[in-house]
Amino acid sequence: MLRSHGRYDYSGITERADYAWPGGARLAVYLGINLEHFAFGEGLGAELAPGGPQPDVLNFAWRDWGNRVGAWRLIELLDDLRLPASMLVNSAMYAYAPSLMARIRSRGDEIVGHGRTNSERQSVLSEAEERALIAEATATIAAAEGAPPRGWLSPWIAESHATPDLLAEAGYRYTLNWCMDDQPIWMRTRNGKLLSIPYPQEANDIPSIVARKDGAAQFADIIVDSFDEMLSQSQRQPLVMGIALHPYIVGQPHRLRHLRRALAHIAGHRGTVYITTAGAIYDHIVSLPKGIVPGSEAP
Repeated sequence: MLRSHGRYDYSGITERADYAWPGGARLAVYLGINLEHFAFGEGLGAELAPGGPQPDVLNFAWRDWGNRVGAWRLIELLDDLRLPASMLVNSAMYAYAPSLMARIRSRGDEIVGHGRTNSERQSVLSEAEERALIAEATATIAAAEGAPPRGWLSPWIAESHATPDLLAEAGYRYTLNWCMDDQPIWMRTRNGKLLSIPYPQEANDIPSIVARKDGAAQFADIIVDSFDEMLSQSQRQPLVMGIALHPYIVGQPHRLRHLRRALAHIAGHRGTVYITTAGAIYDHIVSLPKGIVPGSEAP
């Protein structure tokens, strides 16, 4: 037998119980916008160009442009199209860019925990150290927002074997770390369960633009084509489409122009699809009868 994570059992998407999203919609769409702060001269970070010896000013400044310019332009676009968002926030952002976080708060966007900084991975930490990282990030967000976040995305989607257990024990209700499905499913933890909400690795600007070197128009086409195909598929099963964005990438003017086209296409289906947040998806799932969602028999 191959080693298994033991978090969920196999379930083919065409073999499951049917349900609908609020308003009878069949496709739920949410935007996951990553707000990240990086250490200067050390640690991890996406690269515009191959990094040289530290301090790597080129790549640090390119990423920092996202917080100083790109995020503000992206918020303007969301306002123009009347789109909500799930903001995936490094807790270091509260000290670094308080006015940006205040602007997001004024929009009423959902805040999702995204570690302390994307300069580090929690997967290399001991269980005690990882527990402390989750607690520190959660406390910072709760102090600023008046309530702790309910969802989590690990920096670099890096998990230890204990991460789902630690998240559930810290009070988290859902995780965006696992990209194995197009529907939410329940995952087992050592003291209960955690909902896995689909988070994209294809309609995601990091693997698309940074890794595969897709162009701005190509990335926008990925979003539009994924949406159109999933809208058709959702007539057979209710689906979730996430779109993952980083302001230092898609906030760049030439990419923002194409992103505007893609998001306007989705907004044009507002009466047909459920345009929402990851947290609202969680709320709907827990309102369904037990047994409808795969894994809901988990303890």
